[in-house]
Amino acid sequence: MMTVLIVSTVLLTVCVLALGVGVFVLARQIGVLHERLAPIGVQPVLAGLQAGQALPQITARTLDGTAVSVGGLNPSGRAMVLMFASADCPVCKRTLPTARSVAKEHDLDLVLIGEGDVAALSAMASRTSLDGVPLLLSTELLLLMQIERLPTLVALDARGVITAREIASSRREIEALVATLPPVRQALTEESLHVAV
Repeated sequence: MMTVLIVSTVLLTVCVLALGVGVFVLARQIGVLHERLAPIGVQPVLAGLQAGQALPQITARTLDGTAVSVGGLNPSGRAMVLMFASADCPVCKRTLPTARSVAKEHDLDLVLIGEGDVAALSAMASRTSLDGVPLLLSTELLLLMQIERLPTLVALDARGVITAREIASSRREIEALVATLPPVRQALTEESLHVAV
């Protein structure tokens, strides 16, 4: 009887220690995953062009070398959202479909600005469905905006004026950024009044 009690106590102790080690390992892994995948939230932006300033017209290039103009007066009369991303940013990859959806709903031009190694960006573009969203490379644009954290989204009205610039990773944050853009009809009416005067 005493032997059974000792054996069961030893087995119970070993099981409790094994469970303790398992909980420690899982807690560590959950912390790593949380750090990689958690929403970033609103962060202060301290450098580069800010809301209220106009982004000058810049000619950027797509991965295949096609020239695309960003900033300044948009000939289509549409507002634009710039999304700064890199190939090694998992939050950027999760945010892109949401940003694409919001841009389509609000009739906005969405442009992806790549940061980092060109080969890695090319691999990302081939693996990720961009669905017509141009992926641009522009050192000049990166220097003007001074992006520190990703994904940063910048809302430009039809005249190229920055209405908002935020780190955004959720639909609510992207919608809040888009809400800073003036309504299209109001913006066109104001332009007409300026021309008439």
